[in-house]
Amino acid sequence: MAHQLGILIASPQFGKPMFFDILMAPVMAPISGISWIAGKVLEQATAEMSQENLGKRLLALQMAFDMGEIPEAEFEVQEEQLLLAIQAMEDLERQIAAQMAAEAAELGE
Repeated sequence: MAHQLGILIASPQFGKPMFFDILMAPVMAPISGISWIAGKVLEQATAEMSQENLGKRLLALQMAFDMGEIPEAEFEVQEEQLLLAIQAMEDLERQIAAQMAAEAAELGE
């Protein structure tokens, strides 16, 4: 029986990768699900941290402060966090541009 099963599994008609996928589904499905969720969280975090969105958040913070909705101390803390995040995004963009230019120069040589 085991020999027959071995022939069945190794048979090209049976489709060994598909059998492996079915066999590993209880293990791989949760991992795939977690990976998908992590990807969605990363997409959301990236959207929130975009430079345009940070600028909008800074403008909304300024308006809330001007209308007296938040105290000055809280405004200053949040403003500094947003300005640091904007600066980090600009630095990252410059690094990426420099890296791409260096790679393009290497390909041109």
